[in-house]
Amino acid sequence: MVKKVAVALGVLSLVFPTMAFAADEASSQMLNMGLNTLWILIAAILVILMQGGFILLEAGSTRMKNAGHVAGKTIFTIGLCSLVYWAVGYGITFGTDNVENETLSNIIGWGSFFFDPSIAGDPLNENYPTSVFFLFQLAFAAISLSIAWGGFAERAKLSSYLVFTVLFVAVIYPVVAHWIWGGGWLAQDGAQDYAGSTVVHLTGALAAFAATVLLKPRIGKFNKDGSANEILGHNQVYSALSVLLLWVGWFGFNAGSAVSVGDGFFAYVAFNTQLGAAAGAVAALLISWLITGKADITTTLNGALAGLVAITASCAFVDPWAAVVIGLVAGVLVFFSVKFFEKIKVDDPIYALSVHGMAGIWGTLANGIFATQVLADKVGVGQGGLIDTGSWHQLWVQFESVVVVGAYVLGASFLILGVMKMVMGFRVTEEQEIIGLDLSEHGTYGYPEQMKKAQQNL
Repeated sequence: MVKKVAVALGVLSLVFPTMAFAADEASSQMLNMGLNTLWILIAAILVILMQGGFILLEAGSTRMKNAGHVAGKTIFTIGLCSLVYWAVGYGITFGTDNVENETLSNIIGWGSFFFDPSIAGDPLNENYPTSVFFLFQLAFAAISLSIAWGGFAERAKLSSYLVFTVLFVAVIYPVVAHWIWGGGWLAQDGAQDYAGSTVVHLTGALAAFAATVLLKPRIGKFNKDGSANEILGHNQVYSALSVLLLWVGWFGFNAGSAVSVGDGFFAYVAFNTQLGAAAGAVAALLISWLITGKADITTTLNGALAGLVAITASCAFVDPWAAVVIGLVAGVLVFFSVKFFEKIKVDDPIYALSVHGMAGIWGTLANGIFATQVLADKVGVGQGGLIDTGSWHQLWVQFESVVVVGAYVLGASFLILGVMKMVMGFRVTEEQEIIGLDLSEHGTYGYPEQMKKAQQNL
């Protein structure tokens, strides 16, 4: 009897600590998933709130007669974007039903259409539930779409926003996102784009470029001799406030892309984000002051955004000093880029081509120059850049991603918008443009009291 009791006690002494350890491990995994989920959801909310920044940016940079239209179409297209991304876009980006067909899966994802996530995550096998990951990725798709609207500003029909939203979110953005973030062929080549200088910003900017070329300039923008007239936005305070909102939201954009609380690496990403934005703002103000003799406010605002766009690809791959350099170059680049597009008679009311396009290209290429091997290993994508490793390989991969994405987005956007132009037309009439889109498209004014006063004074 004594022997049996002794054996039983020995077994219990072994089992209970093991059970306690297993319980502690399960609790730890549950806590880790909870913290990750909370952070990703907060980041997704920050990115969605960036749409408020885009409303103020576009409204502030355009004329009063179009302000209500800007706000209304933004909310409408976010809603439509959400439905299309749920039905189609997410599946093309991250679907894995065709994973056995390597050739096809390198080009597009397939599956998870009309996405139906599990009710809760599995802490033993997942770091976060797929539902929160979907929301985060949806927010990125909506940002890229809002960037594209820069090329439509003040002259596109509301119906064109509807049609292009469906096609952009279904067949343009998700293909690019799959190539780089969804395990496609550029991801396999080691393309580094941590939070979307190429996937989000360059894609949106190139769609905007196609739109503004096909729509042609706003009435009164250029004279017969080719000289440009400045069409001032109606509220510079709106524009400045928009930059602040976007700047804050960018911490969700970049730091949220860590999709983990983990060892706190997301804070390092946020740190580099702040340095890049700050350097861009300072550089843009100084270059405008030096060249024109005036510290132009719009250029300063563009510089801050350009710094943010440029650091988006590299925020997790570079040392802090490099983040400053990347931001400084972006601030200078955006100043000359705006002049360039105006010189070739491209009417870009909210400077999407310069802020998101040129800075997006620079930010993507910067990885190939400044990325460090240590950080590339930590993120698990690509390798160190030219300065750290002496190798040109990563710079070539970054260049490759810019060229391929650029060719695809431009080709697809010109094709879609060209067909739209022939079939339905997507520019309002001259009369509608003159009276403003608030009245012609919506039957009311964004500023009814001010517009009534203006009419009474005529």
